Amino acid sequence: MISQTEFSFTLPHGYVDAEGVCHREGVMRMATAYDEIVPMKDPRVQVNPAYLIIILLSRVITRLGDLEHINPKVIEGLFSADLAYLQDFYQRINQNGHNRLAVTCPHCEREFAVELDSLGG
Repeated sequence: MISQTEFSFTLPHGYVDAEGVCHREGVMRMATAYDEIVPMKDPRVQVNPAYLIIILLSRVITRLGDLEHINPKVIEGLFSADLAYLQDFYQRINQNGHNRLAVTCPHCEREFAVELDSLGG
C-alpha cells in the first residue's frame, strides 16, 4: 500500500493577490522533521513564536491557485479563517496521515468518514 503524502484543500475565503484574484484551491504535503526544525532558527520565530505556523505553512503548501511561489508573505496575507483552516488541516494530515473526519448522521445515527475537502472548506 502506498501512503498518500499530498492532500488537496479548498480555503473558506481564499487568498486575494495584488491583482485582486482569489486563490482557494491548493495542495499541502505532509511535513518532514526538517520542515518543523528549520523554522525554529528563523529570527522571526525567535522573536515571536506564533510566527512558526506562518513559516511552516509556507514550506508545506505546494500549490495555491495559480500562484508561482508560496512564501511567508502569502501566508501572512490570508484571512484569519483561512489560516485557522490550514492549521487544522496541517494537524489532521500530519497526526492522522489523512484528511478524513469521523461523522455521525443526525437522522439515522450511522457513523462514516468524510474527506475534509469535500465539506467545502
